[in-house]
Amino acid sequence: MLNGKHITAVVPAFNTERTIERTLAAIDRTVVDLILVVNDGSRDRTVEIAERLGARVVTHEKNKGYGAAQKTGYATALQAGADVVVMVHSDFQYDPTLNATVVAPIVRGEADACFGSRMHSKRSALQGGMPLWRFVANIALTFIEDCVLRLHLSEYHTGYRAYSRRTLERIPMHLNSNNYVFDTEMIAQLRAGNCRVAEVPIPTRYLEDSCSPTFRQSVRYGFNTLHVLWKYLMHRFRLHPSAQFEVGSGPGLQAVLTTKTVSS
Repeated sequence: MLNGKHITAVVPAFNTERTIERTLAAIDRTVVDLILVVNDGSRDRTVEIAERLGARVVTHEKNKGYGAAQKTGYATALQAGADVVVMVHSDFQYDPTLNATVVAPIVRGEADACFGSRMHSKRSALQGGMPLWRFVANIALTFIEDCVLRLHLSEYHTGYRAYSRRTLERIPMHLNSNNYVFDTEMIAQLRAGNCRVAEVPIPTRYLEDSCSPTFRQSVRYGFNTLHVLWKYLMHRFRLHPSAQFEVGSGPGLQAVLTTKTVSS
């Protein structure tokens, strides 16, 4: 807990038995009140390890995707009373010890969402093991997204993200993809809702066990990102309004609460 705010860490996990113990053990329990692992249909020892380390586990019986895991995680976190929710990847690619740093702007009331950026220092991103093709694609897509969304972020493609309760309640994330482009849709929705978005620098860390999208998945993600930007522009200029970007006017996260999950 920070400044009286209940902090929940949502940890999407799919067959990450080799890394989830390191990830959960590194989370500062004096900062995070609840560790919520969303088991997205794992068939290994992910659940066993998470429960042994004291995490609460919510299970999808079948693999639904990265975005679907976030939807379930955020909805469950709010049901559990979270004031701030931070996403922690279970593959140890993002340093869990930085949770306090990432949530701090929200706790202080300065932001509605905060992202950990690996691209504050381009050199350190490469030194941290980011593949060159991914590095170039990250810069190119971030430039395009910033031209459209004007959030002035150094990176739009980080997986280290934190949101305030009110922000998650406002965003109609049930209309978003169940896959990787969910993150881009969330950013566009933050912009549509005039949310305050902050970012803090974080180190880049690509490990042997990190679960990054394949090249083919990344290409598909890039095209899907451009499609999201196109839909956002069509909505912004009222050429083709979309309920996906009507932030705060619809059911928001309440629509996700009906997601069928099984708690372990």
